Amino acid sequence: MKRFKLSLLSVLAASLFIACNNDDTEPIVEQVVIDEVAEDALEEETKSKGLFQSFKALKEAAVLLRSIRKDGGVPYNFFRPALRFTKEQNVFIPSVLGIDYRIDRSVVPAGPTARFPLFQGLETLPDGSKRKGYYIITESSDLFMAKKLGVIYSPRMAASIGSGGEQKGYFNKKGRLVFEGSVDFSPKRSLVAGGGSDDGLLFGFPPAEVNPGAIADNNWSSYVVLPSGVVINAQLMANETGIHDRIPNPEGNGQEQEDDLTNPNIAIDQASVVLQILDGWQGGKEYFFHIVTDTSDPAPAAIELGTFAPRLANLPTFGLFPGGSMLPFSPTANGRTTDTDGEGVQGLNTAALSDRQVQDPTNTFPIDPSNTLYAPMWDAHITEFTIPESERPILKSFDEVNKLLADGTLIPFRGNANPSPLANSLSDLLTATGAIINCPVVTQPEESVIGTQIGFPTN
Repeated sequence: MKRFKLSLLSVLAASLFIACNNDDTEPIVEQVVIDEVAEDALEEETKSKGLFQSFKALKEAAVLLRSIRKDGGVPYNFFRPALRFTKEQNVFIPSVLGIDYRIDRSVVPAGPTARFPLFQGLETLPDGSKRKGYYIITESSDLFMAKKLGVIYSPRMAASIGSGGEQKGYFNKKGRLVFEGSVDFSPKRSLVAGGGSDDGLLFGFPPAEVNPGAIADNNWSSYVVLPSGVVINAQLMANETGIHDRIPNPEGNGQEQEDDLTNPNIAIDQASVVLQILDGWQGGKEYFFHIVTDTSDPAPAAIELGTFAPRLANLPTFGLFPGGSMLPFSPTANGRTTDTDGEGVQGLNTAALSDRQVQDPTNTFPIDPSNTLYAPMWDAHITEFTIPESERPILKSFDEVNKLLADGTLIPFRGNANPSPLANSLSDLLTATGAIINCPVVTQPEESVIGTQIGFPTN
C-alpha cells in the first residue's frame, strides 16, 4: 500500500512538474524519482498538509525560474539539468552552475568556489520604499519545490513559522519576490584578534573587536515564508550598497574586494554569482564544503565574512535538537594553528588570526543534507581544548568530539551562553553558544575530486 501511495504521488508530481515547466523546448514526460530518504517525509507532509500547498509552491518555483531566464541566466531544469554530478562529487544543490574543487591557495588564492543562480527581488527599506536586491536560494521546506528549483529539501525550516525569526515574502505583478527587510553591505569589515586568556589556552578567539562587513535590519531573515506557506532559505548577495563579502576578489589576491556590483564574480546579466565555499569535517570525512551567508552574532559574521542578521536569534529552538528549526554544529575555540602532520589546522582562533579569512575554521558537523533532520541554520556549540596546542587533534566527527568531552580533553567553551546542556540528542555534554549561522552545505566530494573543476565555477 505504501508503494502504491508513493507511486501515485510520483505520477502526480510528474504532472505538476510538466504543468509548471517553463523551458522553451517541448517538455519531456518523465516520472519524478523520489529518493528513499525523502519517502517517509513526503508521506508525512502529504498527510499533514495535502498536496495543495505543494501545488502552490510549484507555481511559485516556476515564477522564480522564469525570472532567471528573463535576467539572462539558465533556469534549472529537473529533467535536463545543466550539470550532472557524479557520486564522487556528492553535490547536494544540483542547481549550482559550477564548482572549483581546487584547494591550493598558492594556485587559487580565493580557494574553492561555487557558482549559484542569482535571483532579482525587492527589499523593503525601513521607510517603506523598495530597492533591488539579488539573492540565492539553497533550501526549501517543500519537497516538490526543492526538486523543481534544484535545492536542498529541509522540512525542519517550517518550524520557524511564527517564531519571529523568519520574514514574509510576496510576489509583485512582475513576478519578483518582495522581502520585508533589507541588508546594508556598505560597512567596512574589520576584526582584531583577542589577546588570549590568563591560563594561555585561548588566543585569537574570542576577538577583541569585530565589525561585520554587512548588517541586516531588524526585519531581515533568510528564512522567508512564501504565500504558499513554504519556507525557503533566500540569502541576499548584493544591492546598491555593495556585495556580500563571500564573493571573491576578481584579482585573486585574497585581500581587498571590489565591494560593489562592478565585481565580475557577481554577473547581473548572467543571473549568477560566485561564492567562496568553506571546508569542514563531517562523519570523519573532510571536504564538507559549505557557504556562510548570515549570522545572528557580529563575531562569527566578521570572522566568516557573513551578514550580521540579528533577527535570526529568534529562530526556534536555541540549544535543542531535534526540536526547532536549527541544527547543532561544533566549532572549536582553540584548535591548532600549525599543520604538524598534514591534516591541516582548525579553529575559530585560526580563522580570526588569518587575514581576510584565508583560513577556514574547518568546523565539525553532525549530519549532511541527505538526512531530513538537516537544516541550514546551525546552532553553534563551541568546544575548548584543555591541552597544549601541540597535542590538539583535528576534530573530524561528533563521535570524536563527544569522546574528548567525556575524558576532559575538551570542555564546553567558557563563553557559551548556557551553563548546562539542553535536550540535544547529538550530545549530552555540549552547551550552546547562542550564535546562529546560516551554513548551507554544497558538496562533500571524495578525495579523488579535489583539484578538479566542473561546469563554470567563475562568471
